[in-house]
Amino acid sequence: MRRISWMLAMILCVTVVLAGCGGKKDAASVVKDLNNVVDTLQSKDGSYKGTGKMTLYTGEKPQEYQVEVWYQNPNYYRISLTNAQKDVTQIVLRNDDGVFVLTPSLNKSFRFKSDWPDNQGQVYLYQTLVRGILSDNTRQFAADKDSYVFDVAANYHSQSLVRQKIWLNKDNYAPKQVQVSDSDAHVVVEVKFDQFQFDAKFDKDSFDMKRNMTVQSDPSVGTVAEVDENGNPVASQDQPQGDNGEAAQEVTKELGDFGMIIPDYLPEGVTLKDSNKLDNSDNHALLLRYDGTYQFTIMESRPQDRAVSLMSGEVVDLGFTAGLLAGDEQQTLTWMNGDGVEFRITSANLPVDEMIQIAASLQEQSGK
Repeated sequence: MRRISWMLAMILCVTVVLAGCGGKKDAASVVKDLNNVVDTLQSKDGSYKGTGKMTLYTGEKPQEYQVEVWYQNPNYYRISLTNAQKDVTQIVLRNDDGVFVLTPSLNKSFRFKSDWPDNQGQVYLYQTLVRGILSDNTRQFAADKDSYVFDVAANYHSQSLVRQKIWLNKDNYAPKQVQVSDSDAHVVVEVKFDQFQFDAKFDKDSFDMKRNMTVQSDPSVGTVAEVDENGNPVASQDQPQGDNGEAAQEVTKELGDFGMIIPDYLPEGVTLKDSNKLDNSDNHALLLRYDGTYQFTIMESRPQDRAVSLMSGEVVDLGFTAGLLAGDEQQTLTWMNGDGVEFRITSANLPVDEMIQIAASLQEQSGK
């Protein structure tokens, strides 16, 4: 009887263990589920909304940003990045009119012609994270109490970003945390989501450029003034026309001279050749020239009133905002910071990865 009782107890224990194992998922089953989630996002009502904190460890001090990301099928995106130190918000927006980078507090905007983020996503976009998991056949998988954890190759513009670790909620596969590391396994970018909701509902004009520009700014100040690839004003359908056919423009408040902003990072073997303040420049423009291993220039200016409509190019994730990379033999990376200063790095031989690191170091500096 004792032997029978012992055998029954063992059978019961094995049954309990097997039942517990039956509820666990392996990497293949999770990947299959993620494909279904992507299919749902691509359906008519596909959408999501998330908030969290992003930390960039690219400089001497970590830079923190509050992140809010919206998506609505088929190709509407709104990403709000608020610098926690400076309390300045920039918005990356995609709608039927193009891709915009908005600084509502200054009533300034870049307009890009790009298919972003189809070919180049960001660490806070769900589609980018899932694409990284699905495309890496050597993916590493683990599970903790509440999350499925994937360690996969990074698929971002910067070559210094090598690996990414992604935590997904076990209940609905919503992102919880992302860590992107360099070749030395140092975390360079980290995003921690505090909220993430699928099937989010948005107002009809949630992705409208004008609405997003007036969320934090005074709509009576400034206007959207577009220019072509040569910097010449062009008429917009939304702008009144003057007597000579040129677009009528209002002028935003004068922000004044910003000094000279020197990058804290330079590629090895590169030094500053010279710097020149451009005479009679209403935009307080100056030019920095660098020589050595690579030759490049940095143009800095503070446009008083314009939303720059640039030539077609590739949108590049700078972490703190988005920039536009244009040109072939000679490339120019253009972006604007939260203080209304426009930067242009131009070079025939400077790698894009180095441009991004220089841009990140400029973000942390103030004018001298």
